[in-house]
Amino acid sequence: MSNSSYQQITDKLQVEIREHTALVTINNPAANTWDEESLAGLVVLVEALNADRDVYAMVITGQGEKFFSAGADLNLFADGDKSRARKMARLFGQAFETLSAFRGVSIAAINGYAMGGGLECALACDIRIAEAHAVMALPEASVGLLPCAGGTQNLPWLVGEGWAKRMILCGEKVNAETAERIGLVEQVVASGEALPTALDLASKAARQSPSSISVCKQLVQAARSNPLKQVLPVERELFVDLFDTDDQKEGVNAFLQKRKPIWKNS
Repeated sequence: MSNSSYQQITDKLQVEIREHTALVTINNPAANTWDEESLAGLVVLVEALNADRDVYAMVITGQGEKFFSAGADLNLFADGDKSRARKMARLFGQAFETLSAFRGVSIAAINGYAMGGGLECALACDIRIAEAHAVMALPEASVGLLPCAGGTQNLPWLVGEGWAKRMILCGEKVNAETAERIGLVEQVVASGEALPTALDLASKAARQSPSSISVCKQLVQAARSNPLKQVLPVERELFVDLFDTDDQKEGVNAFLQKRKPIWKNS
């Protein structure tokens, strides 16, 4: 699929294909907030990327230098309309669960504030790279709400229950240094370096077999909700299943022939 085809999904998500990586930029000034259009667009976009066999990785970042994403526009909830709240909660959940299930490697390049639903978007990615000036928080309880797009579940998986409670129950904001120390992000870089760092990491992921990556990711994420004894046999079966792929044959033979593999993602 061409760059132009992806760009037709929504103007609020700019898409550029760079070799085997899809660069997605949240583009909804001034704070890159999420709304019905962009959330629905993210679902369509990820599903299209899943179907594009030439895309192995995705990097998502925010337009500008100040915001990765400030989350939801609170004007949507000012009138207390429960039907709108239910619809938006469903859209947020569907969007970020779809992002989490992306078959390739997803990397959040956090180039500024990642607040509320903005941080939940980053939490739905596989890896997070934050710039030194970035600030992260889940402040929903301070306005009488709660993180409804995976925040209460994904954050403690990464940082532990204590820090998750500090951020969610006490409204504590964390800077990039603290985020790296507690495991919220995997790397902190200088201002302006999150995107090139994420793209470089994505290019490394693209050297791996995309067929293998997809299965490995499923297994790693299964560890969150399945007993070890249940998943270990599945791990062995999926190892054998890879022998049905072209990538397995190509990968082994390329190694033995001392050449770079040419992946087919099949």
